[in-house]
Amino acid sequence: MDPTLAVITVNYRSQDALTELIESLAAADTLPLQTLVVNNEAGASLSLPALEGLAIVDAGGNLGYGGGINAGARRLAESVEWILVTNPDVRIEPDALSRLLEVARSHTKAGSVGPRILETTGEVYPSARELPSLRTGIGHALLANVWLSNPWTRRYRGETRETTGTWRETGWLSGSCVLVRRAAFEAIGGFDDSYFMYFEDVDLGARLTRAGWRNLYVPGATVTHTGAHSTSTAADSMRAEHHRSAYQYLSRKYAGWYLAPLRVALKAALMLRARFTSRG
Repeated sequence: MDPTLAVITVNYRSQDALTELIESLAAADTLPLQTLVVNNEAGASLSLPALEGLAIVDAGGNLGYGGGINAGARRLAESVEWILVTNPDVRIEPDALSRLLEVARSHTKAGSVGPRILETTGEVYPSARELPSLRTGIGHALLANVWLSNPWTRRYRGETRETTGTWRETGWLSGSCVLVRRAAFEAIGGFDDSYFMYFEDVDLGARLTRAGWRNLYVPGATVTHTGAHSTSTAADSMRAEHHRSAYQYLSRKYAGWYLAPLRVALKAALMLRARFTSRG
């Protein structure tokens, strides 16, 4: 058991997925001191596999993803230096934690370290991306679904960066599975609770960068994102929340009064993209 490592995940109608996650943690070559499941589903009773150091934290309501992780972080033992933030529907390969920790510990300015994330099809999810800018944000938002290889999407997804050695630096890492340095996480106030779902990880990467920390992608550490807790009935509301959070992030980045016309254009573009992608 590694006394410096903890895992935090959030439950919201995720019973089956949580079972797989915990079973994968039990089979890992590095056992965390604590594994906290923050229960965002009021009144839900969870039945989970046995795992040393496992505890359920009652959130008292749905705090959202970042808010739930923050609630769990406040319960950590003093010895914990590293927090694996993960979605419940993630399976962790046995050596993934040790590989992430090896890179994290060898870089004193590593604020977050992320694994390669696979879909159940075996495809690699672009989990290490550049921070959205005006050019890449609009180009990606408008063209990603009709011209996947467009230069703005390729740049945003980090496809133009090369990996040297066991890691490469990036703008932000997917919050679906990322190892964060507790000292860095706490120094910037953790996740911004105002992002209920989506873009809390983009915002975290941006704030870590501004505070002088680095976000490192480690493709040799692998996890699989099963998507087991997502449902088709929730797809439209989740898509709408994604675009709302995207606008929140970009409007804060371009907040000057003289940029008001730009914010109007951004909102219109994101609304059009949300409408287009909801067609099925």
